[in-house]
Amino acid sequence: MGRECAVDDAVKEWKEDVEVKSEVTEIVLVRHGETTWNAAGRIQGQMESELNEVGQKQAVAIAERLGKEAKPIAVYSSDLKRAKDTALMIAKSCFLSGVTEVADLKERHVGSLQGLYWIDGAEKEPEAYSAFFSSQNDLEIPGGGESFDQLCDRSMNALEQIAKKHKGERVIVVTHGGVLRAIYMRITQASSAGKLLNASVNVVHFRDDDEKWIIDSWSDVSHLSSVGFLQRGFDGDARL
Repeated sequence: MGRECAVDDAVKEWKEDVEVKSEVTEIVLVRHGETTWNAAGRIQGQMESELNEVGQKQAVAIAERLGKEAKPIAVYSSDLKRAKDTALMIAKSCFLSGVTEVADLKERHVGSLQGLYWIDGAEKEPEAYSAFFSSQNDLEIPGGGESFDQLCDRSMNALEQIAKKHKGERVIVVTHGGVLRAIYMRITQASSAGKLLNASVNVVHFRDDDEKWIIDSWSDVSHLSSVGFLQRGFDGDARL
């Protein structure tokens, strides 16, 4: 009798575990590979910049890693080229036919800072530079830029739509440092996200039953040991 009860309890626990997992979407968030502008310390925002040689190698490395893990049902990407190029390599490695572009996953528009070098930002565009680093999250960046709240809202809305579409599944999303920072800070309510490295793996879970986000792992670059990465990364919390 005792053995039968133990078996019944084990089956019940297994069923409950399966039901819980079926409600959870796993999203692997990836920052695109290093670009020419990343390496030069130039502000990209929503402007285009190509993956450089290191960035190409990073994209290959992350694609090889993700190709060996649990197969995703889909790969999503920002519509900016540096993200799309990274995403296409990942999709190929995961035996997926293509990438779904989502405009709301693109980098933050940083107004008149776009195209400048970070080292020159404070001098050439002091108002925009100050707005970018401001703790006033509803402050838009002069020159047509977004506020941090606007970035958070569109990033999280896009992510939530993907999560609800793929309930109980695993998907990969390739995006940008600013977007990852927004997602991390919105989920954790932390005041800083620290460095966000190119081609890093960041895993979040979305529980559909209570619409709760959970960070499983963050800023993993273990797959880049042979190709390297920019140590400074993207750090939107620190002035130069």
